[in-house]
Amino acid sequence: MTDIRVFEVQAEAQDAAAELLVEAARAGAPIALSGGDAPGPAYEQAARLEPDWSAARLWWGDERCVPPDDERSNYLLTKKNLLDRLERQPADVHRIRGELGGEHAADEYDRLLEGVALGLALQGIGPDGHTASLFPNSPALAERERRAVAVPHEDVERVTMTLPVLSGARRVVFLVLGEAKAEAVARAFAGEPDPATPASLLRSAEGETIVLLDRAAAAKLDNVG
Repeated sequence: MTDIRVFEVQAEAQDAAAELLVEAARAGAPIALSGGDAPGPAYEQAARLEPDWSAARLWWGDERCVPPDDERSNYLLTKKNLLDRLERQPADVHRIRGELGGEHAADEYDRLLEGVALGLALQGIGPDGHTASLFPNSPALAERERRAVAVPHEDVERVTMTLPVLSGARRVVFLVLGEAKAEAVARAFAGEPDPATPASLLRSAEGETIVLLDRAAAAKLDNVG
């Protein structure tokens, strides 16, 4: 099931994401977090709604191969906006150690993820249709054995969870904002599954997929309220 929810302003979509994150944190479900511009305010709101994350177990859907204090780090984004604002820290924080380099970090994360079933995976979508660090027509899209892989990229190498791990989440939540994402959103949720738009391939296999959009991001979807 794919549940598309459209909000008039970005903050409302971010608040909705925060509420879903808090629900998963209170339940103790493993959560995969993401980077990018959209989730920062959602993380801040989640910390305000629930300052006690001691039951939560945190993972990251992807990471750049940089140290954890690098401004490009998805972990650092989460630390600043969520972790540093909490009264009680999560029970487990499993960051991707990108500073090890792609292959070593991916091997380590692949081992750590053995047997892990995500309760929630928070995802974004890039203007090119990528999600996590699964890029258009990437060989990583076809990976079915490994749980994490290294992915080359023009700016810096990445490590990403693979589709089987992300789609195994009980809830896959996409938070996508802004006019620049409208075309990719239409391809991901109104078109056929296509490796040229990796987000179109990611849905919760046995749970629910929730899509949180502002009006601008939803502009090219038909029949959406």
